[in-house]
Amino acid sequence: MYSINEFDSREDLDLALADKVADILTTAVKQKGKASIAVSGGSTPKGFFAALSNRDLPWKDITVTLADERWVDINDSASNTKLVHENLIQNKAVDANFFHIKQGEALTPEVLADLNLAANTILPFDVLILGMGEDGHTASLFPCSEEIHAALSRDAAPLLKVVPTTAPHDRITFSYSYLAKSENTILHICGDSKKQVLNKAIDGGDNTEMPIRAFLHHPSLQTTVYWAE
Repeated sequence: MYSINEFDSREDLDLALADKVADILTTAVKQKGKASIAVSGGSTPKGFFAALSNRDLPWKDITVTLADERWVDINDSASNTKLVHENLIQNKAVDANFFHIKQGEALTPEVLADLNLAANTILPFDVLILGMGEDGHTASLFPCSEEIHAALSRDAAPLLKVVPTTAPHDRITFSYSYLAKSENTILHICGDSKKQVLNKAIDGGDNTEMPIRAFLHHPSLQTTVYWAE
């Protein structure tokens, strides 16, 4: 299931989304003593990151991680870890904990096993912020990858290696099964082209062809779309 919130400007969206996420995280810390949020990379969330980083939150009790990451050096311009540290782990959020899903040089089975064990300490997420590509992929659930069926399966491990054929770099991603366990799921997209992709996904079809459909059409998972031109 899904709902769509449309905004007159990206700035309005960023501020509203920051308010929403701040409320979720504050409530989670009050109830459990800790909270976790998984975010996505790209240029779209930069304004949201900046707005959230200036919120007065119990950041020392909040863990930030990525829904997925390219297996590149942290100083690489393609690194989402770099993006998050430069745009979100700033200002009042500088004391937040960050869970690295890219660790070490090679994504070996041993590294993946260790990461999956460690990831259980922050799951399920209190809030998940997804993005969406022009092909309908979300996180690194790529329709072009050989791993797509495994990534969408119910019995997948929390973290998986994905090798897309239409995008550069090997990836590590949380599987659909674990992303879908998030207490709050938000899809953050901007622009007319993404709205057209969203509409195509809403029309239905094979989830492996447009993985975002798995979130939009799940009978009990509520995905809230935040969109602005």
